[in-house]
Amino acid sequence: MLAGLRGSITVGGVAAAIKLMKCFYERQQAALILEKEKANAELQMLKAQLHPHFLFNTLNNIYSFTQEVSEKASGMIMGLSQLLRYILYDCSKPLVPLDKELKMIKDYFQLESTRYDDGLDLSIQMPKFTDHLIAPLLLLPFVENAFKHGASQVTEHPWISLAVHIYNNELSMKLINGKPATISNMNPGIGIANVHKRLELLYPGKHKLVINDEEEMYVVNLTITLATAPAQVVKNVYHATEQEIQLPHR
Repeated sequence: MLAGLRGSITVGGVAAAIKLMKCFYERQQAALILEKEKANAELQMLKAQLHPHFLFNTLNNIYSFTQEVSEKASGMIMGLSQLLRYILYDCSKPLVPLDKELKMIKDYFQLESTRYDDGLDLSIQMPKFTDHLIAPLLLLPFVENAFKHGASQVTEHPWISLAVHIYNNELSMKLINGKPATISNMNPGIGIANVHKRLELLYPGKHKLVINDEEEMYVVNLTITLATAPAQVVKNVYHATEQEIQLPHR
C-alpha cells in the first residue's frame, strides 16, 4: 500500500511539474510576443517621425536646386511643401484656425493655377482675418473637384469663382466652376461623399450643402454655423473620430 501510494504521489508530482513547465513556457512566449509587438510599435512610431522630416528635407534640397534653373518650378515646390506641412501636422488636430484653412486653399489655388499660365480666369474672395475654428479639410475636396472635373476639362477659357464670407458665426462658401456642356451628371467622387458624412457628424443641424450640376457650370453652396463655444465643436469632432471617418481623398 505504501509503495502504491508513493508511486501515485510520484506520478502526480511529475504531472504537476509538466503542467507548471507548460504554463511557464506559455507565459514566456506571450511575453516574447508582447515585447516583439512593442518593438514593432516603437519602430512604426520612429518611421512616422522620420518620414515627414525626410520628405521636407528632400523638398528643400530640390527647391534650392531649382531656384537657379526655374523660378516657376521652385515656387511650385515651395507651395507643395507648405501644403504637405499643413496636412501632416496641423490637420492632425480636431480643430484648426479658419485662417489657416483658407490660406491652405489659397496655396492650393496658386499651385494648381501655375499649369494654366494665364489661361485660367480665377476669382477668389476671402475674409482678411477671422478668429473662428473649423474641422480641417472640409473645403478642399470642393476646390479639387473644381479643377479635376471643371477647369482641366475645359479647353477654352476655363474659370473658377470662389467666395467665402463670415457673418457672425456663419461661414458661407459659394464655389462655381465652368465645365464642358457635353459633360452631364458630373460624378462628385469619393471626397465629396466623405465631406457629406463629416458634415453630418461634426455639424449636425448646423450646416447646409446644396450642389447644382447645371449645363455649363457646377455650383456649390455651403453654409456652416461655427459654434461660439469651441468645446461643443471639439466634442463633435472627437465623436466623429471614434466613427473612423475617412478623410477626403480621391
